[in-house]
Amino acid sequence: MATIKSTSYSIYIGDKSFDALNNFLSKNKYSSYYIICDEHTFEFCLSTLLFHIPKLNDAEIIELESGEDKKTLETCLQVWGALTDTGADKKSLIINLGGGVITDLGGFVASTFKRGIDFINIPTTLLSMVDASVGGKTGVDFEGIKNHIGTTCEPKAVFINPLFLETLSERQIKNGYAEVIKIALIADAKFWQELKKLKHAKEFCTEKIITKSVELKNAIVKKDLYEMDLRKSLNFGHSIGHALESALLKFNKDILHGEAIVAGMIMEAELAKILKKISQKEYKEIIKYTTSIYKKIKITKEIEAQLLKYIIHDKKNEAANLCFALPNNIGHYNLACGIQMDLIKKVLSNY
Repeated sequence: MATIKSTSYSIYIGDKSFDALNNFLSKNKYSSYYIICDEHTFEFCLSTLLFHIPKLNDAEIIELESGEDKKTLETCLQVWGALTDTGADKKSLIINLGGGVITDLGGFVASTFKRGIDFINIPTTLLSMVDASVGGKTGVDFEGIKNHIGTTCEPKAVFINPLFLETLSERQIKNGYAEVIKIALIADAKFWQELKKLKHAKEFCTEKIITKSVELKNAIVKKDLYEMDLRKSLNFGHSIGHALESALLKFNKDILHGEAIVAGMIMEAELAKILKKISQKEYKEIIKYTTSIYKKIKITKEIEAQLLKYIIHDKKNEAANLCFALPNNIGHYNLACGIQMDLIKKVLSNY
């Protein structure tokens, strides 16, 4: 089992993570336990967790509907109500069992209930294992804008067990792998070279890949928890990607976060090429590998117009200037501000 120390908590990765969780619960005396899950983790993951962690057999289960469109303040109201009605107090522990929607929303609920109670994350998707569950970002979507309302509040621990990935489809594995590609492109050129050799979904979600991705993200977060500078690098592909995801969801199109982020990385890589932050060769490397795994997303004029509206609200923007986290040669990062909307339209058109 790998143990990674973050700023104020530990991340446990491997099949021994259940042992670490049992130890954590024994050392910390909580008055009650609440497990937040969705219908999928309720069906496929909850019984495994309860089998390995007997102390949680008396936990209150809060089951939510799955989907990014459920990551809202309305859902938070349901959870806050359930916590209140069942007598949760300052010494209660929230356990987020699920993917990025559950860890984002569950962490936000915990960070605000009674001005903050403890929570831990048990990610069950590759996306949440390598990205969403670590780093302390919590939040919900608001008026169609991704993660518009939220807090920076770190969990007490994260327990990552690759066993849960056995229930995932190939599409869901690829969904999470997008964040692995991203972290390599902005933080580790050698890791990127290793990834380029991988072709199949089963290769994308090994414990080695997960551990390396978490180590890279954690190193960035430890230096810049509140995203004043370096942590913005983790948003490569997300300015356009988040806006695209929101626009597609608005029109009820079937899209996963990672699929939108890959499209965002392709377009933002072109921005980086135009701005001479990456070479033509590096740009072609990125395009060749990502398009070998992910299908192109159809962007209609209506979706493009909505995307351009959403991108104005990106949290990296400063004083009405559009800012993008771009690779500055593969494996490095640079924040580029003052990007003109005409340039965004150009890369959208080229895509």
